[in-house]
Order: sequence, then structure tokens, then C-alpha cells
Amino acid sequence: MGIAPRHVLPHDSYLINLGHPEPEALAKSRDAFLDEMHRCQQLGLRLLNFHPGSHLKKISEEQSLALVAESINLALEQSEGVCAVIENTAGQGSNLGYRFEHLAAIIEQVTDKSRVGVCLDTCHTFVAGYDLRTPEACRETFAEFERIVGFDYLRGMHLNDSKPELGARVDRHHSLGMGCIGWGAFEYIMNDPRFDEIPMVLETIDDTLWAQEIEQLYALQRPWRARTERRQISPVKPEP
Repeated sequence: MGIAPRHVLPHDSYLINLGHPEPEALAKSRDAFLDEMHRCQQLGLRLLNFHPGSHLKKISEEQSLALVAESINLALEQSEGVCAVIENTAGQGSNLGYRFEHLAAIIEQVTDKSRVGVCLDTCHTFVAGYDLRTPEACRETFAEFERIVGFDYLRGMHLNDSKPELGARVDRHHSLGMGCIGWGAFEYIMNDPRFDEIPMVLETIDDTLWAQEIEQLYALQRPWRARTERRQISPVKPEP
């Protein structure tokens, strides 16, 4: 099954930290991020997914978030046609991006808002404290996302269950239906039209289950949705 370029959601290097508190390391991260943006541009891809960064407990969250926004602005000024897609994080250690407010603060400071967006990772969302275990929990969590960030900025999804409990702020993915989130969240996502045309990446831990998990996701679609064009779901190994 072919995947259209608009549904390809590459991830930058995990070593890049656009909120780095030290000028030399920040400059290196900015150069590496721009290189990633140029690579996407050359390949005809429209999206580049990245983690916002970490303050390393050397500056405040607000200062580091401002550095991230400044880094994005610099990259957008020197590239064309590629959207910088901020992935929400689990909040492990000193990582930024675990609150919807962090994502909104970065976006607010980006000059060209047509080229900035968000990727929601289900495990990261859950362990950051946003419940997804029931339809009502999903409604509340996504209503909060809409209020603080806005679905207009949603550019991608990472689908994975979670080994840790709600609010643990520990990033450990699990196979779908085998963790603390359960299948309910994925049924909700597969049937909510706000996620239509959003690239979805399966980031679960057991590659022998990928085909089964993807088929199960499609099977969760209610009959009236299953008749429409299938969403593009691509499996990848979880981040290290």
C-alpha cells in the first residue's frame, strides 16, 4: 500500500535539543535541525516531527521554550515548504512539551504559524497526566487540547499503549491493548473525524504484532467510516 508524501511523518535525530541552555550546543542542534528540514525539502516531504527539547535544569521552562520557538523561526526562515511538527513528550527528566501549555507557548512565539504543528503521542499524552482510558476521558483530554492548542495545529499521531500508569511521566511504550491505556482510546481516535487525513505512526514494541495491530485499528472503525478511504498507518520501532 503506497503512502502519499503528505502522510509521511519523518522524525529528526533524538540528539537535537532546540531548547539547549548552552550556546555552543544550541548552535549545533540548530544546524542539525536545519539540515533535517533541508533533507525533507529535497525529498518533497511536508512534515518534520521533533521533540521540543530539554532545559537540563539549567534554565527555566519558559526560557527553554522561548529558545525552541526561536530555533524554529530560524529554521523556517532558511527552508521552504516543510512544517515543523512538535511532538508532545512524556515529561521524563527535564524534557519540555509534556503539557499542552508548552506546545501552545512555542506556537505562540513562532512567526509563520502555517508551518508549525503538533504530533500527539498517545503514550506520552497518557503518562503526562491526560487520561485516555474511556470515551469520556478522551473527550475531556481532546477538548483540553482543542482549547489550549487547537486541532488546526494537529499534523500527526503516534499510536502506542503505555507500560506506566497515568501521570507516571515515564516514556515506555507497549503494544496496543496490552498496556494501561487499552483499546478504547484507539477506537475513539479511529472514529473521530478530527483525526481524518492525519498521518498515524504505530510505535509499539513488538514488530511481530504490527500487521495485526494495524488491521485491528482498521477493524475498530464503525461501518460508515470503514467505507471511506483507509487512514495511512505506518509502523516504526519506538524511540530509544
